[in-house]
Amino acid sequence: MKTVILVVLCYLVPGECYVWIKGEALYPAACPGRYCGRVKLGSTNFSECGACPRGYTVLDPHQSSECVQCSQDPSLYDYLYLTFIVVVTLLSHWVSIDLSAKRNRLTKEIVVLHVSALLETLGSAVASILLSDPVGRFKLSSCGVKKLSDWYPIFYNPVPNYEEKIYCTREVVFPLYSIVFIFFMLTLFSLLLVRPWLCSKFLPGRGRNAVYAALYFIPVYTLIHALLGGLVYYSFPYIIIIMSLLSCAAHFAFKLDQSVKALFLTTVQDTKNLIILLGHWGLHGFGIIAVTQLKENFHLGLLGLVPFPAIFYI
Repeated sequence: MKTVILVVLCYLVPGECYVWIKGEALYPAACPGRYCGRVKLGSTNFSECGACPRGYTVLDPHQSSECVQCSQDPSLYDYLYLTFIVVVTLLSHWVSIDLSAKRNRLTKEIVVLHVSALLETLGSAVASILLSDPVGRFKLSSCGVKKLSDWYPIFYNPVPNYEEKIYCTREVVFPLYSIVFIFFMLTLFSLLLVRPWLCSKFLPGRGRNAVYAALYFIPVYTLIHALLGGLVYYSFPYIIIIMSLLSCAAHFAFKLDQSVKALFLTTVQDTKNLIILLGHWGLHGFGIIAVTQLKENFHLGLLGLVPFPAIFYI
């Protein structure tokens, strides 16, 4: 009933209707909604309002509704976000390998599996870039990200004058949404292609548990990206800082001898513990860079605070 009343008011009361050209137009006339655009059909004609093709966007809806090809370079924050996806996937592989092996020392067999996971992840990341536009080049063309709603255009399909809905859902944040799916798919493929053979050779029995774990967490990460990609994009710097602090504290808390001398010696003398500590410092520094993006000179000095959580615990 409310919709009927609004439609009647639209046609009876002057100025209540949204005026726009519904079909094709001779110029890029304005379209309703945030993400609708018109595709140039020839030298003069433009299509009706709808979703822009993949890799195209409307630069400024207030000036022109023409869908233009995305050609700008990704920002530093975009690259850091993609790096975050790669790092989280790699760390998940390494943690699952360590938990499956159940060994206190960093043996040759575990190192081989760690190197395999590293090569699988990096290879998938490189292949994802090569498969994205421009195809075959180690370069990305981006449409840019302006606001959180850019990640969820499906919720912004307009219904002008409460009549017919116009479907303008597309990858507004191209290529940040699709390239992650490509990466996860390639990671899963490379995992199944290489790791089972290595696990059966170097870590028979227990090694397969790391493969099973990856078959769980990669689909889970894919689902999280599909539903919460925008929220992760804006919060990943804080996520990685908090997780690095918690994991660093947990790493020291599991030591039986909590004396300062014992914690220091076990960290310095044990290669595995030293690598874990340096990894925590690297994650903490990465989070600081992602938060500040080093826009000011003093931001670089904040990296000097990286060792403080470990020193404070000891």
